[in-house]
Formats: sequence, C-alpha cells, structure tokens
Amino acid sequence: MLALAADLTDPAVAPTVVRRALEEYGRIDVLVNNVGGVRLRLDGFPAVDDDAFRWALELNFLTTLRMTRAAVVAMVERQGGAIVNIASVNAFFQPDGATVDYGAAKAAVVNLTTSLAQELGPAGIRVNAISPGPVETELWLGEHGVAATIAAATGSDPAAAREQAAGSAATRRFTRPDEVAALAVMLASERVANVTGANVVIDGGLVKTS
Repeated sequence: MLALAADLTDPAVAPTVVRRALEEYGRIDVLVNNVGGVRLRLDGFPAVDDDAFRWALELNFLTTLRMTRAAVVAMVERQGGAIVNIASVNAFFQPDGATVDYGAAKAAVVNLTTSLAQELGPAGIRVNAISPGPVETELWLGEHGVAATIAAATGSDPAAAREQAAGSAATRRFTRPDEVAALAVMLASERVANVTGANVVIDGGLVKTS
C-alpha cells in the first residue's frame, strides 16, 4: 500500500500524487475526493468576507477539481474509471446561514459531478457524489467541532448541540463514517456500473424534500 502525506490546497500537489500512484500501480481505477472542512459563520452573512469564501472554496472545491483533473487523464487513456466526490447536504439544504460558504463550495462539487458525468461518460468514466448529513467525525464532534462551536455561541453544552442535530434526522442519530465509506465503495464498483451523475444522500432522513 502506498500512503502519501500531501497538502491538496497546494495547486502543485495533485499532479504529484497522481504521478506517484501511476508509478506504483500503473493505472488509476478509482478516485474518491474526500477533503473538506467547515468554519461556522455565526455573525451573519455581511461578516462573511471574500477571504472566508476563498478558504471554503479552496478546501472544499478546488482540491476536488485539481485531483479530478490530474487523475482523469490516466482514466481517459485506458477508457475507464470511477470518481466519487464527497459533497454535503449543505449543498442544497441550508437551514441557516452559518455554513453559507461551505454550502456554496459543496454545491460547486455537485455541479462539477453532474457536468463531468456527461463529458466523461463516453470514455467509460463514471462520476458520482455522496451528500452526507452530520457524520460522527472530528468536524462535528471534535474539541473545536461544530457541536462545540454552537455550544460556545449559545451557552449550552456540546452534548446538547449534538443531540439537537441528531434529533432533526428521522433516525435520531448521526451517520457513521463506515456507512459513507460503504456507499463510496458501492458507487465505485461495477455492481452499479450504469450509475453516473448521481448525488446520493445519506443523512438519516434529515432532508425531508427531494
């Protein structure tokens, strides 16, 4: 197994990662773009300046764009491959403005997914997205995660913030990381070989409309 530590916000890194993978394995079958992060914007939209949007777009969209652009060349050469982009329900479900920049960046990921599915389909490359709701990761549950940030802003307890978020889902719980991973494996596999351009939601019933 080849493991590389890399900062994908550096525009020069994506081609290097792809080149190392090709040197090691000779081909690229699957790309899963799973870089992301959010900073809650609790002071209202006027306080979300250009730098905030640049940060969100760089981390959540441009990393996906660059890795895809670098990997697709090898996939087109061998006329096959699967790309799975991890988006978010915030791309289309926005209960408040606290994640307005993050939501915009993830919406760009979904748009890129559907556009590339059309362009790359004739080359045998499938491109799909997964949009999770709250997931049991450091982003939500870490010391400086979403739950802790909300609790600090509202004078409540992080556990209460977590329970409130979980209570908005029909299943009354967060999604587990392994559940998102299982969905990514399925979308990358030949078991669903005619699925492309899809955005699969895994949110425990958080989003009530389609």
